[in-house]
Amino acid sequence: MKRVLVTGATGFIGRHALPLLAERGYEVHGVGSADGDLLDPAAAESLVRRVRPSHLLHFAWYAVPGKFWSAPENAAWVEASIHLLRAFADAGGERATISGSCAEYEWSGHVLSEATTPLRPATYYGVSKHALAQVGEGLAKERGFGFAWGRIFFTYGPHEQPGRLVSQIAQALVKGEPAPTSEGAQRRDFLYAGDVADAFVALLDSGVEGAVNVGSGAAVPVRDVVSLIAETAGRPELVGWGEVPARPGDPPVIEADVTRLREEVGWRPSTPLDEGIRETVEWWKTNA
Repeated sequence: MKRVLVTGATGFIGRHALPLLAERGYEVHGVGSADGDLLDPAAAESLVRRVRPSHLLHFAWYAVPGKFWSAPENAAWVEASIHLLRAFADAGGERATISGSCAEYEWSGHVLSEATTPLRPATYYGVSKHALAQVGEGLAKERGFGFAWGRIFFTYGPHEQPGRLVSQIAQALVKGEPAPTSEGAQRRDFLYAGDVADAFVALLDSGVEGAVNVGSGAAVPVRDVVSLIAETAGRPELVGWGEVPARPGDPPVIEADVTRLREEVGWRPSTPLDEGIRETVEWWKTNA
């Protein structure tokens, strides 16, 4: 029987992956921050020895909004993730899939491709994720297990921490508070968290190797996303368009080339943007 260890299992994306894995016939072992400290090598080794997973789906990372871009914890998670992969290989693991980021790419182009876009991350977070991808791929070849790396673009949905675009706007509006934002002309590739998890489960369950973009393949203006949130919350008058200045050098478009995801993994998203925003706003109405 396929036995999978899921890290970050109580997190924004990981929580959605657990039932999807069970539906595919996996024996699922999910661990969150309350279940042990993966930054402790001894704890990670003990966990892998106990579970003896055939598969690994690794989401755990430092993810405090705003801070994760430059946090020193990034280096600790690179080290801990390499240690986890080694323990996984020692236990006879067969296939690992790990979450990466579109921040690994150079953001000078519009459509970001695994095959052609330069990997020149501009942040410590992006550098750290890219470093782990390289080490993980090398370790997989050395130890003989399958390895896939999913580069996540812009995720949104219920349970997202406050401080990111969708969660910040939704939380403010359902509380009846002003929601300052930029003019929103920049286009970004948004994908519902449940769909992100589903894509990772499909990637894990496939034989596809290497980096695969995990996005919708269709960037939309940020203004359209904020407008959807405002309409769904019923408070469009609280949106402060242009009150947040544009970031210097902010790329006009960040969109995933999803050719590998569609053609090799055989996966497409199932949650339209308006439906995902509706579910997100409803969640904030209960949890704001």
